[in-house]
Amino acid sequence: MKLTLHMQAGLPGDPETTASVAGDILTVDGVEYDLSPVPEGGQAVPEGASPFVGFMTREGGEIAAEILWRYDAATADPDQGGQIPVVRVTAGPLPDPVARLPEPDPKPAPETETQTQGGDNV
Repeated sequence: MKLTLHMQAGLPGDPETTASVAGDILTVDGVEYDLSPVPEGGQAVPEGASPFVGFMTREGGEIAAEILWRYDAATADPDQGGQIPVVRVTAGPLPDPVARLPEPDPKPAPETETQTQGGDNV
C-alpha cells in the first residue's frame, strides 16, 4: 500500500496518529478501513468521517491513498521539511514520518559540597 501522509500538528494532549496495513485493510488510530472495494485501475471516494484526503486508487494491485497524520508538536522538530512523506507498507505498522527533536540530555546530578569543620590536629 502506498500512503501519502499529510502532516498536521495536533493540539496539546491529542494522541498521535498510528496506522498499520494488513492486506487491503488499513487501520488508522484503531479503526479498520477495508479498501478491498477499490477497483483495479479505478478509484474510490471515502464516505463519512475518515482520515482520508481525496480518493483512493489501485494500480497493479497496489492501493494508493492519502491520509491525515497528526503528530505531537512538543516532540517534533518545527521544520518538517518541504516534502510530503510517502511510505509503502505491505504489512505491519507505518514508520513514524515525523522529524523529532533530539532527546534532551539527562540533567547531571547536582554537585554536592562536602564541608569539613576546620580545626587543628593535635
